[in-house]
Amino acid sequence: MYTQERTAMANLVVGGPVAVNSYDNAIVAALVENRPVMLVHAFNGGYLRPAELAASSHDKGVKLATALDPATKDAQGHLWHITPGGFFGQRPLYFIESAAGQVTPPPAGTAGTAGTDAGRGDDGTPKPQRRRITVHQDAPQSTADTLQVGLPAKVADKWRGKNGATEDTQLWIVTVTPWGGITFVPITHPDAILGFKDHTVAKDSEARLTYNWGGDFTGTVINTFYPRLPNEWDVPYHHVFT
Repeated sequence: MYTQERTAMANLVVGGPVAVNSYDNAIVAALVENRPVMLVHAFNGGYLRPAELAASSHDKGVKLATALDPATKDAQGHLWHITPGGFFGQRPLYFIESAAGQVTPPPAGTAGTAGTDAGRGDDGTPKPQRRRITVHQDAPQSTADTLQVGLPAKVADKWRGKNGATEDTQLWIVTVTPWGGITFVPITHPDAILGFKDHTVAKDSEARLTYNWGGDFTGTVINTFYPRLPNEWDVPYHHVFT
């Protein structure tokens, strides 16, 4: 194991009021430092990426890729931000935001910026606009595509806020699993988990919501993802996780 990249982080609170021990810097970086990471699947080492990388695409979904081609890497289509988005009871909630197609808003006072400022960071600069993974209101029982990657105002109607809040179909409970990965549960469908169409984990598998047969917020091993930091991108899957 690449222990030089790991630091013991005792009692990292992720996913609820119960303290969880984690020894993986990538989890800490993704959830606490909001650094972009690859989300690598536990089963075959494929990684999540938007089906369309362009910032103008808001009606396409997510898929699992098994080869990191230069075009995807250049567009940062392999990278995600797991951004804090509030609380569900005592559980912190997160957005899963794509680094592909990220748009930095122009400075305040620039012509045409009205209504485009999505908030400001600690340094006063506008936060970048990132497309988020959005859940279909009728998932997972719907036969329609159950995930889109887009901004809240630009995804289709069935991906907008079900309970009046535009973001509620984009908020996820992120739970650190006992085996060191993370699982995503949408707050609009707590009996579901981020998985794949027809439960097939293969090249170009369509990501969608599937029923959580694990029965709790840790989900199942087959639908666990491992955040990977930049220095681990070129490390073979079986060397990282054995």
